[in-house]
Amino acid sequence: MISVKNLSHLYNKEGKPAVNNISFEVEKGETFGFLGPSGAGKSTTQGVLTGLLKLQKGEVNVAGYDVSHVQNKRFNKIGVSFEQSNVYGKLTAKENLEFYAKLFDVETRDAQELIDLVGLSGKENVRAGEFSKGMKHRLTFARSMINNPELWFLDEPTTGLDPAIAATIKDIINAQKAKGTTAFLTTHNMYIADELCDRVAFIIDGEIKLIDTPKNLKLKYGQKLVDVEYLEGGKTKKETFKTIDEADRNKLAEVIKKHDIQTMHTKEATLEEIFIQVTGRGLV
Repeated sequence: MISVKNLSHLYNKEGKPAVNNISFEVEKGETFGFLGPSGAGKSTTQGVLTGLLKLQKGEVNVAGYDVSHVQNKRFNKIGVSFEQSNVYGKLTAKENLEFYAKLFDVETRDAQELIDLVGLSGKENVRAGEFSKGMKHRLTFARSMINNPELWFLDEPTTGLDPAIAATIKDIINAQKAKGTTAFLTTHNMYIADELCDRVAFIIDGEIKLIDTPKNLKLKYGQKLVDVEYLEGGKTKKETFKTIDEADRNKLAEVIKKHDIQTMHTKEATLEEIFIQVTGRGLV
């Protein structure tokens, strides 16, 4: 669904490229995470892929279309949920969706259905300008599904949402994936990426450092640890053992054999910890 070869983009000819010679592919039906801190090049890349930014250098194919040639019909195939909501404040929630639906040449979804889906039931006739930031974000997210997109661009889809609504949004993304929708997810939230993505790319300073599945990254870079609490001499002790270390494995076996175990938990490195390990940079 997406093919990118040697993409570079400059905002200032005298400055450093915002995106520097990156290449990657996204398969049909895949949820692909594009992960990095602010200023890493995520939004620039998404801007080129969605047609908001003109292709300067490289080859980019999106949903079967070469982005260097403007073809409006390709927008029938894609949906975009922006991090910064850009709904019309003087229109109601329902009017926003119905107006947007008229821009497409394909069958669109029912506005009320989408409003209910994102938890805005009862607010369909309220002007969007009266909405909170989180409600506007949900309306923007609903709008991105109006044309039943084959390729779905999601920019920080759960930002600013309370945990319950964020869980609903994640459920919707997974439901669309089950229907075969391809998703390109840009985020600095590694927990969301770990939950939703089939593969992730780490981007920093405009360059992709690696691409792999979250599982493979954890196996390759993450230490396998076991936290154990046990009684010794009437007191609770806590130790962490590395399962890849023979001495630690032997000591763990001795603790289990000789002591009353209170709790035992396995641990693995998070994507955020792996990102810092690979790039040397945090996500702020």
